[in-house]
Amino acid sequence: MPWNEAGTPTLVSGRGEKPEHGTAHASHTAGVQQYEWSGAWVIAARGSYDMDSITPLADALAAGARKYPKVVLDACGITFADSTFLNLLILTHQAGTLRVVAPSQPVRRLCEITGVDQLLEIRGTIEEAAVS
Repeated sequence: MPWNEAGTPTLVSGRGEKPEHGTAHASHTAGVQQYEWSGAWVIAARGSYDMDSITPLADALAAGARKYPKVVLDACGITFADSTFLNLLILTHQAGTLRVVAPSQPVRRLCEITGVDQLLEIRGTIEEAAVS
């Protein structure tokens, strides 16, 4: 089933609340938490992302890019990512200002192998990404 037909996404919002960075446990299920931080929209993605699980993240990134001048993707909790995820990052980058924060090893490797790390703006912290 294509990612855009996967059904109704379940999004968790914590507007104004910043979760602790890097405390998520590795999971094969995908989860998205969203909040505003220093004028940027932060999306903390956790779990595994492929064509069957990308919809909540795709919806969150698209909505954030429409409403905010900067979208920050906290990628430290992503345990798996494939070309569907990579394509989503590129499309979001083209749609607006995207910063990727603390990518996990699988995300970092995917970006390095494909050269996307030269296209995307990768930052170490959410604070750094929000103000840069």
